[in-house]
Amino acid sequence: MHRILVIDDQKDVRAMMSIVLRVNRFEVVEAESGAAGLKAFGESTFDAAIVDIFLADASGVDVIAAIRERAPGLPIVAVSGMTALDFMEQSSELGNVACLQKPFRPNDLLQALEAAQSAGEPASGRPAAAL
Repeated sequence: MHRILVIDDQKDVRAMMSIVLRVNRFEVVEAESGAAGLKAFGESTFDAAIVDIFLADASGVDVIAAIRERAPGLPIVAVSGMTALDFMEQSSELGNVACLQKPFRPNDLLQALEAAQSAGEPASGRPAAAL
């Protein structure tokens, strides 16, 4: 079973993502803040992370950059209710991040995870982590 870290400060959104992932046989660890997410990431291993860009306590971009420092090839999905996530490509740590616009359908979440895995594949063509 693959472990996914979900970092989102909106309880209902976090719960919806977790339900979709659990139904699709992922193990999910939820974090309600950037600090809680980074703490969980430091205490365990994950196959992917889903990070809200606009968190109450931190910038999701900073959280993603911190995760990338520890695990450069980890598949990451950036989630936002704002209209444009183009700024994600402006930083080398954030270029290989799949973006997902809120609101989204369950299938969109699963497709974003697949896209994140593809984006995180090393130049050798071997997947960083098989989801």
